Amino acid sequence: MCGIIGYCGPKPAVDVILEGLKRLEYRGYDSAGLCVGHQGRLQLVKKTGKIADLRREVPEVLPGQWGIGHTRWATHGEVNDLNAHPHLDAASRIAVVHNGIIENHSALKEKLIGQGVSFRSETDSEVIVHLIASYYDGDLERAVKQALSLLRGTYGVLVMHTDQPDLIVGARNGSPLVLGIGEDEVFLASDVTAIMGHTKQVVYLEDGEVAVITPEGYRTTDLRDNVITKQIDVVSWELEEIEKGSFAHFMQKEIFEQPESILRAMQGRIEFENATAHLGGLNLDRQELLNIERVKIVASGTSYHAGMVGAYLLEQLARIPCTAELSSELRYRNPIVERNTLYFVVSQSGETADTLYAMRELQRKGAKVLGICNVVGATIPRESDGGVYTHSGPEIAVASTKAFTSQLTVLYLFSLFMARMRHMSFEEGLALVQAMDGVPALLQQVLSRADSIQELAEKYSYARSFLFLGRGINYPVALEGALKLKEVSYIHAEGYSAAEIKHGPIALVNEETPSLFLVPNDPLRDKVLSNMKEIKARKGPVIAIAVEGDREVAGIADDVFFVPNASPIVYPFLLMVPMQLLSYYMALILGHNVDQPRNLAKSVTVE
Repeated sequence: MCGIIGYCGPKPAVDVILEGLKRLEYRGYDSAGLCVGHQGRLQLVKKTGKIADLRREVPEVLPGQWGIGHTRWATHGEVNDLNAHPHLDAASRIAVVHNGIIENHSALKEKLIGQGVSFRSETDSEVIVHLIASYYDGDLERAVKQALSLLRGTYGVLVMHTDQPDLIVGARNGSPLVLGIGEDEVFLASDVTAIMGHTKQVVYLEDGEVAVITPEGYRTTDLRDNVITKQIDVVSWELEEIEKGSFAHFMQKEIFEQPESILRAMQGRIEFENATAHLGGLNLDRQELLNIERVKIVASGTSYHAGMVGAYLLEQLARIPCTAELSSELRYRNPIVERNTLYFVVSQSGETADTLYAMRELQRKGAKVLGICNVVGATIPRESDGGVYTHSGPEIAVASTKAFTSQLTVLYLFSLFMARMRHMSFEEGLALVQAMDGVPALLQQVLSRADSIQELAEKYSYARSFLFLGRGINYPVALEGALKLKEVSYIHAEGYSAAEIKHGPIALVNEETPSLFLVPNDPLRDKVLSNMKEIKARKGPVIAIAVEGDREVAGIADDVFFVPNASPIVYPFLLMVPMQLLSYYMALILGHNVDQPRNLAKSVTVE
């Protein structure tokens, strides 16, 4: 959740750190800070607010060629300058930045106070710097390892000391940390986006690993000083992909990129000649696939909604029992791992803490767990038993858009693949392949009418509460529509199965609460029309997203946005994008920061 960056090299460290922190803004944060070493002292600047606020506090000249920086997403202690990172020891000789949560910080703090240590902040992170100071005897790496051995919880940390210039120690346990290798310069960061302007050669650290960097290079060990040889990977993204380009906001850019990102997720994976899909990373032979009796999809947030759609698909197409589970709940209920059950964990970042810990718990119990992720080299794809990359490209806006439809694409491909192995005929498979192949072009049509959604947003921007309603495979799509509106516009929104409206939620209906219905031309359409009439009978405003030419829907709803006619199986794609646009425009009208909504972080790397 927090963002961290460290630099050792020939360039002014302050410039590299500020640039890196700017690129980490998308993770979500409430304050930022940096520390640069120069001529035997640490120069510290930190500030509540945005990177621009921090930049104004930085002296015009801040010399030094090694330093660390941090964007904070508050967990312990209120949002203020004192609680911002970096944190210094009592002598201002050691600086630390930390991403994670130290679960035993209270006990450690009490012990340190008993030893005469005074704390400046309310954070759990400050205990780390004072612990390191208590162990320091001239060897920073050793002191860091001794301090880390006492910590219980998660951390990605960077540490520097005035007595050891041009050297930074980094370590991870449960929070991501990547090492970047440049020419006579080395970086450490929580995210490759922070360093892509300087290098594409990276090394991903694993839990329990420690890296020591200098301008001359790096060394990696574990906490017991065993040397670890790491593989150097090359980042496939281009710098332009993490820039807004001609778009006003990253969220807008990523909504409009979906035809392309869906194509990338399908590229090389659809087989027209066999009317099936090819997924090379499953690491399962044909007999293992045929032996699968049940599938469970584990995820959080937007990925959970994609998993719910996947569960509908797999049961409908392949006739394999499937459920979607919240990763945060599954881990703590001592899950039962059944024979011949395949698990998928779904995460855009591949670092989602709840999902990662759920995966590890399932694996401990003997489960086969595959990942569906976007970020190559992230922890989940490295630790899973196989999986599929979505190839969405960087998603910078906090509110996920293209990741959702890319995850859907992979789940559609897997469902098609399994269905063709079992009960689906060639003709049925070919029809689905053709329907999926046509989705990007249909989405282009939807996006070409974005102005109509903007008009709807202006009309309904008065609302303080919304209902989103769908049936069948589009019920989780309604849930995701409600989540998007909440995330970026701060308008209260609830998603329900339209069939459930009579079982309580209809009490919320009034003249000021719009209900948005998803009304594709599928077998449940008539049921949804009846639900719409129930809302209208109680004077509730009704918005519908329906199929072109559906006059009956137009006769009931106050407003309709029409999507192109398509196979009913692919409507989740076509119905989702208008709701993403509605959320985007609503947030703009209300004056909110669509890319960095309040209180939210892009990658939830702490529980």
